[in-house]
Amino acid sequence: MIEQILFVLVAGVAIYFFAKNIGKIRRNILLGKDIDLSDNSSERWKTMLKVAFGQTKMAARPVPFVLHFIVYAGFILINIEVLEILIDGAFGTHRALSFFGPVYNLAIGFFEILALGVLVACIIFLCRRYVLKLKRFQSPELKGFANQDAASILIIEIVLMAALLKMNAADQVLQSRGLEHYIHAGSFPISSWLFVPIFENFTTGTLIVFERMAWWFHIIGIFLFMNYLPFSKHFHVILAFPNTYYSNLKAKGNLNNMASVTQEVKLMLDPSAQAPEGYEPPTSFGVKDVTDLTWKNLMDAYSCTECGRCTSSCPQNITGKLLSPRKIMMDTRDRLEEVGKNIDANAGTFVDDGKNLHSYVSEAELWACNTCNACVEACPININPMEIIVEMRRYKVMEQSSAPASLNNMFSNLENNQAPWQFSPMDRANWTQEA
Repeated sequence: MIEQILFVLVAGVAIYFFAKNIGKIRRNILLGKDIDLSDNSSERWKTMLKVAFGQTKMAARPVPFVLHFIVYAGFILINIEVLEILIDGAFGTHRALSFFGPVYNLAIGFFEILALGVLVACIIFLCRRYVLKLKRFQSPELKGFANQDAASILIIEIVLMAALLKMNAADQVLQSRGLEHYIHAGSFPISSWLFVPIFENFTTGTLIVFERMAWWFHIIGIFLFMNYLPFSKHFHVILAFPNTYYSNLKAKGNLNNMASVTQEVKLMLDPSAQAPEGYEPPTSFGVKDVTDLTWKNLMDAYSCTECGRCTSSCPQNITGKLLSPRKIMMDTRDRLEEVGKNIDANAGTFVDDGKNLHSYVSEAELWACNTCNACVEACPININPMEIIVEMRRYKVMEQSSAPASLNNMFSNLENNQAPWQFSPMDRANWTQEA
């Protein structure tokens, strides 16, 4: 009974802090401007099932696709066994779902095979990152916490899978010794091969202690992992699904038109035109800080997996330019976290800290982008770094009159000559005349 009470307390504390951190992330995302993405629900469900569940965009790179799919399947399916652990912990039972009989045995056996697959896949991922040192994992934006975060998650996964297999092995030996609490249930093809030969030499008392320690280690590890997720890039295991559901369904070449600018131009061109009821002239243009982005842009930032496929596909990055679409998303998330902490520290009100999103992203990065959409196409979960870049450019041009000299020349020519070229409209047809 003491063990059950302790389990309920630990689970309650873990769930409380997880819910609290999820609430903060939700609050931060909703700091963005409203945008209606409720249209075409059938197409959105189809996109989510195909991209998030089916991981179709991951398949462009077969090796990481297979490895990631194993880890992904492990995360989804092994949680069924975690559900059983939660039931056992709360009610003091042991293998509470064993009444499913052969189906249960088959499931446990499959989970063990999957656990080994996850363990091996995570080791390979570590080798790709730290032994082979793939180029997309060596970018400057991954220095520090981002690099530690990736390693931590992979190591945690390896440790948790090993703990699960050891727990099952000890359980199997205790079952074979006829202990009443350890009912005969489950199939253990991996743990019986890896650990049972070792555990058979342990005394029953030692095995019981070891099995309980492994059980507690596994479930506490899961609770800690759950509460680490909101601070990690691996939060995409949750946000990938809503993020793909709210994907931009328009053609990738279709840039967002600024309705406020269109309305202002109409009013200026037609002095007799009446502004729509309730219309208020725009007070600013483009994106200065994260609160000027839409909530979908901010969800993108929290969903980013930092996999680097966007950056490795970016032609500007490939040719040595400063731009990294992955960094744009990481900078957006970092600034949003900073704004959220500012709000928390000031009783729910943001106090100007003298910084904005442009403090994180340089002009060289913004103007390097050629808006080709390669990053959008490459992202496994339909994140759109280009939209953030374009909106930040609009702020630079329309609010600060700041743009590269070549663009400023073009703007002047458009204003004075109604064309990008430096000659009068009256001379446009001169080329047709004989020399």
